[in-house]
Amino acid sequence: MSNPAQVEAVMERSYRGVGRCKCSFWFAVAHDILGVLIMMVGVFGGLAIHDLFIYGGAIVIFLSLIWWVFWFSGNIDVPPEELEDDVGLVKLRNKGLGRVVRRVSNQLSSGIRNSLRKNGSTREGPAGMGPPNSETSLFTIYDGGTASSSKQFVRETLSI
Repeated sequence: MSNPAQVEAVMERSYRGVGRCKCSFWFAVAHDILGVLIMMVGVFGGLAIHDLFIYGGAIVIFLSLIWWVFWFSGNIDVPPEELEDDVGLVKLRNKGLGRVVRRVSNQLSSGIRNSLRKNGSTREGPAGMGPPNSETSLFTIYDGGTASSSKQFVRETLSI
């Protein structure tokens, strides 16, 4: 009996220097250099709008962090044996207890999901408080000083 999900040994290329994401690396370096140049023009340029250049350079340097994050996350090495296919192929060593735990988890979550689904006969009101009332009362309390001379509050009921 052969197993359809077999893992083949794959030789990965060894990357030297800046790693796999050379484009992100050079974009990050270019943004850093450009940001420093813009900032130095603001500091030493003697222009009337030097603040614009200083803040603009700082923003460009800050935006270079995006490229640095891309470069760093693109160079994270994960061994092929730790990768799992998302289309149903599971690791060969997860046959015993892992399979049982996954099956119990799936049954439990589907049971909870099915119990929370709403169908026509079990319609509930807000916050699971049972079926909604067909008659809702709104109470308004206001100062009835204009209608009468007494200083008492009047409570009226409005049924919907």
